[in-house]
Order: sequence, then C-alpha cells, then structure tokens
Amino acid sequence: MTLFSSDEVLETIRMIEMEGLDIRTVTLAVSLQDCADPGLGDVCRKIERKILSVARGLIEACEEAQSLYGVPIINRRLAVTPISIVAAPVSAPSYVPIAQAMDEAARKVGVDFIGGFSALAHKGFTPSALRLLESIPEALAATDYVMSAVNVASTRTGINMDAVARMGHVIQKTAESTVDRSAVGCARLATFANLPEDVPFMPGAIHGFGQPEAVINIGVSGPGVVRSRLEKLGDADLGQISEEIKRTSFKIARVGELVGREVSRLLGVDFGIVDLSLAPTTAVGDSVAHILKLMGLEQCGTHGTTAALALLTDAVKKGGAMASSYVGGFSGAFIPVSEDAGMIEAVAQGALTLDKLEAMTSVCAVGLDMIIVPGDTPPETLSAIIADEMAIGVINHKTTSVRIAPVPGKHPGDWVRFEGHKGLLGEGSVMPVHRESSAAFIQRRGRIPAPITSLKN
Repeated sequence: MTLFSSDEVLETIRMIEMEGLDIRTVTLAVSLQDCADPGLGDVCRKIERKILSVARGLIEACEEAQSLYGVPIINRRLAVTPISIVAAPVSAPSYVPIAQAMDEAARKVGVDFIGGFSALAHKGFTPSALRLLESIPEALAATDYVMSAVNVASTRTGINMDAVARMGHVIQKTAESTVDRSAVGCARLATFANLPEDVPFMPGAIHGFGQPEAVINIGVSGPGVVRSRLEKLGDADLGQISEEIKRTSFKIARVGELVGREVSRLLGVDFGIVDLSLAPTTAVGDSVAHILKLMGLEQCGTHGTTAALALLTDAVKKGGAMASSYVGGFSGAFIPVSEDAGMIEAVAQGALTLDKLEAMTSVCAVGLDMIIVPGDTPPETLSAIIADEMAIGVINHKTTSVRIAPVPGKHPGDWVRFEGHKGLLGEGSVMPVHRESSAAFIQRRGRIPAPITSLKN
C-alpha cells in the first residue's frame, strides 16, 4: 500500500506551492556519552570529532530529500547529550571551551543551531550542573550557534526553586553579556519543566538517555496551511473548524515522516519522531495568532483566546497522532511572541499581555516563549515568572518553558530586533512586568513538592 494516493499527492503539492507547507527543522541528535574525559581539552576534541563524524553528511542528505519530495526544509540542526552529563569528569571551573567546540562543529557541519549546552536540575544540582549554569552567560556570548536549556521542574519531582532562583541571575547576566546584540543570548536560552528527550525544536533540543546513538527527529509546521483551510470554511461552527484542522494536521504529519525517514535512510541513522507543533514565523500568513483571529477573535489576547488556542492545539495533536505512530517532542501550537507576526502585532496594540500569555500556555505546546521585558527587571522577578510557568507544567503534566530577554536599556513599548540567525529570532515590543516585588518568595529557595497526581506507580 502506498503512503499517498494520487489525490493526496496533488493536494500536498498545492500545500507546498500555495500555502507555505515546509519541514521547519530536521534535527540530528547525537550521543556524546562516549566523549566524557577528565581533561577539558580532550573532551572538547572528542566532542568536535564525534559530531563531525556522525553529522558531516546531514546537509547533503537534507538537500537530497528536499529535492526528491519537493518539500522545503527550512532549518538543519544538531542536538547532543546534555553537556552537564558529558563534562561531569572535567575539573575545570568553566565549560565555555566546550560550548566553543560545539559551535565550531556546528559551523563546520553547516547547521543553523546546536542544542545541548544544557543541564537537568529538576530535583537538585550536581557539581557539573552548577558549573554549566555558571558558564551559560559567557558561553552564549562567545558562540553563534549554541543553544542552552535547563530543566528545573518535573511532575514527578516538583519544582527546584534553588534552580529557579539561579536562573533569574543567569538570564540577567546573559542579557548583559550580549547587550551589544540586543541581549540575543537570552533568545538562545530556555528554562523548562518536563523537558522531553526527543525535541527537534530549539533551545530545548537534547539527545536523551533513552535514544539511539544517533537519531533524526523532524519538526513539521504549517500555520499557513491551516490558515488557508480555515479561510475557506466561512461560517463553520467550532466543531467543523476542529475537524478541518485535524485533517490538515494529518496530511502535514505524513509529509514530515516521509521526509524524515528519507533523511535518516541517507545518513544511515535511526528515525525518531515527528513533532507536530505549528511553529510560526514573522512571515505574512505564517502566524498562529492569525489562525485564532480567523476563528472569530478581533485580536489575539482578547477574551476567548485561550479557548481558541486549546481547540487548535488539541486538533493538531489528534490529526497528527492518526497520521504517525512516532509522534513526539512538543506537538501542539507554539506561541513565540517575537517570532509570530500576529503576536507581535497584538503586543504592540496592547491586546496581548504577559498575564494573558501565561494563561494561554496552559493549553499550548510550550510556554512563555521569546518574551522581551524591560532591562531593569530584577532577577527575582524573572525567577518568579519562571516559577509561575513551571507550576503550570508540573500541575498539568505538560512540557512548558520560559525564554525571556530582559534587554538592557529598553523599556515597555520600546522595539527590539534580534539580529542575525536568518531573522528566525524575530523582533517585538518590550512587554511590561508587574513592578511589585517577588524577591522574598524567591529567596526562600527549597523545593516545591510534586503534586499528588505524580503518585501513579
């Protein structure tokens, strides 16, 4: 039995040529567990050598698959074992040279980003995890391709408030270390709850411990396709809208798996998962916020936005799950504020606030993503924003994160553009934060226990 009928092939061609269907990212995840070494220079050399040996043919494989199926592949990325694990035997006080080795390997391979300068600290810190956190600001200032993620909470363990408190200061220092580039380092750093092991999207992409030696994970996208289909529905009710999104997601996921399996075959590595997340961009017609407006909202952020986003996220997951048995990653709908043309517009108009975004994250794929806040935001306030978002993830058994940029010298309403990176990181208006202090709460530290729903054995 063929994967596509002739009618589906023609429809897919229309989706590519007229509606902006693409493979948002092909991410090759590589295990670096065999690169552990007590010597800092040795581990750097091993990491670069391992990445180059496994990933050298990635770009060519993506180009061949893209040519074969005619589906654009927008980003090629790498992910590696969390460096806090790989570097555990290293006695050096800083892991910046490791980040630079990763950066050089990414440059030589020709990818857009490399994820994995990361740590898992959801129940406590190892000495290596602490060293990695302390290295993040300088590491992100000294590199161009490296992405960093720190998991500080999980449904099974609760919230490590010591890690949350530290992350506020790490984010502030990262902003200061890249102030000459509009704090772009913060756009390459995220704080997570329930970080999956197989995410193809950045900054959370890592090579998890249950994964093969090397694996291809695919991130498909299609806000433009979904928007085009909804524009044709007219006055359909919300149930009909959900069904149309499901059908569209089904087709998008099948295309993604087809391309992903071809890339994995060409590279000779395992195929992992398809992440179904609708990942928007600043391009016209490629916005999740605009999809929500098509459902009947005057502007994203008004009353009803959370319900509309819940419908969208659920329909995307249902359609994709029917299309593939290998769905993973985040899978849902992203709402990265500076990367979504409709979100940028809503924030600039004052319709979309930080508090409303927090409510929306309870039903979307990730969390508070690509938020720009005033440069004088206290680190304790940044930590409190993280703590609120981690609570949503922990209580609701979902992955969530915070990627926030306090841009030095910027105030509410000012405009910030993150330079470089093909414009992927976008631009937007600085959002106000609550000025009332959360410092005493954050300074209590400790651990917020896991919810009773975590007891499932």
